[in-house]
Amino acid sequence: MTTVGEALISLLEAHGVDTVFGIPGVHTVELYRGLARSRIRHVTPRHEQGAGFMADGYARAGGKPGVAFVITGPGLTNTITAMGQARADSVPMLVISGVNATPTLGKGLGFLHELPDQRGMMEKVALASTRITQAAELPGALAHAFALFSSSRPGPVHIEIPTDVMVQPADGLQAGLSNAVPPLPDAGAIAEAAKMLATAKRPLILAGGGAKHAAAALKHLAERLGAPVVQTANARGLMHGHPLAVPASPSLKAVRALMADADVVLAAGTEFGPTDYDMYGDGGFVLPDNLVRIDIDPAQLRRHPARLCIEADCGAALEALAARLPETVKQSPEGEARAGAAREAALSGLDKTLRGQIEVVETIRDALPGSIVVGDSTQPVYAANLYYDHDRPGGWFNAATGFGALGYGPPAAIGAALAVPDAPVVCLSGDGGFQFTLPEIGAALDAGAPVIFVVWNNRGYREIETSMREVGVEPVGVSPEPPDFCKLAQAYGIEAERLSGAAGLAAALTRARTKGKPVLIEISVE
Repeated sequence: MTTVGEALISLLEAHGVDTVFGIPGVHTVELYRGLARSRIRHVTPRHEQGAGFMADGYARAGGKPGVAFVITGPGLTNTITAMGQARADSVPMLVISGVNATPTLGKGLGFLHELPDQRGMMEKVALASTRITQAAELPGALAHAFALFSSSRPGPVHIEIPTDVMVQPADGLQAGLSNAVPPLPDAGAIAEAAKMLATAKRPLILAGGGAKHAAAALKHLAERLGAPVVQTANARGLMHGHPLAVPASPSLKAVRALMADADVVLAAGTEFGPTDYDMYGDGGFVLPDNLVRIDIDPAQLRRHPARLCIEADCGAALEALAARLPETVKQSPEGEARAGAAREAALSGLDKTLRGQIEVVETIRDALPGSIVVGDSTQPVYAANLYYDHDRPGGWFNAATGFGALGYGPPAAIGAALAVPDAPVVCLSGDGGFQFTLPEIGAALDAGAPVIFVVWNNRGYREIETSMREVGVEPVGVSPEPPDFCKLAQAYGIEAERLSGAAGLAAALTRARTKGKPVLIEISVE
């Protein structure tokens, strides 16, 4: 007899899942029954939050949904933070949990890991939360989850299986594979947008995270128009080194001036979130008048109305726009000059400290070309989100925007390394954030994920301390004493070295890359 738990593994295989992240428990033992003999790899984090962050990093780097298995109650609540980050950054994540036996649910009988309404709680964070009450519902629930991932703005999806349902017979279940696709761009809207862009003298493109898989289409359209391309943090890596690229935050005055000067602005896959467009909270960002928006999510289009909205996948819409432009369209002759002036003004407008921190990130990029750099909320990451040109589309991502979950970097980097094993993967974390999920370096060793963990050790939460001082609050609670990170790494069997400042970082990265296994580099910052 095949049980629901065993059928789940077979159905996940049919949907192309090759890796799951999770910690087994008494409430999920039956979900593991078929795992050992399957083709799916299981990676064990040290905490369920790590499972969620690993699934997030796996999805961002590899493009496939990340999958986590967690127990009911505390296992699932531990995962909520990671799901919140995935929801904020549109990351496809499937979280499969147990839940107590069906007859006990909602009765407050005091069972182990009991919650009053687990699914009701998850519905507030996930795109959808489904309870399986009988075997026949399982294929449809999985099909619905994967359809959401492929046809709309992705995010976390939750499926829970009661312990009594896990052992039900499930012979003969067939996967309901989804062929759902995003909505096609409306031909009339494409024609109108192409007309606006073709007649623009100073066109501008804003590229967000929704455009990170549309690099070729974005570059083609930008070159046809001669339009500078401003990239939010989640779009960095697009058009690396291109004379039309502006890898700078729209929160900077120079970028805002570029936007204000444009006569038509095309926004592709960006939600206009304050952490990208108004991170200083000065209220200086104003939506352009002649704004054309492309977004897969109609709700996002409604939140920031534009003169013209195109509901579609960014890649498809950008390709359609380029094809619809008349052959006689003239490239804006000043596009490259406008982009160059904005780049220069944006970088020169940052103080010496920020520019020095950006140089640290550039050192990582140049020492390890084509790397995936996964950041946590730490000073060099904040600085690079303001201005930094990465050399790999989708290869720069972090939790310092949107939801802002501290401790994201180490486990997410492990997921990224497993999704893209041929790419160098660097986790850039501060000493404070690194301690949130420090034990996950052991999971990296277990899984053979050759992540290079770079710890920026300034002995405390210096960004928060600076913020407190700027508003006249005496700093309290911002100087937790860090441990000896090198000794801790060595206790896990991981090689480590300490640098005094960033000098020598390039050589240390080169040495670490040759190891083919996890390595820790601590940068001691005065």
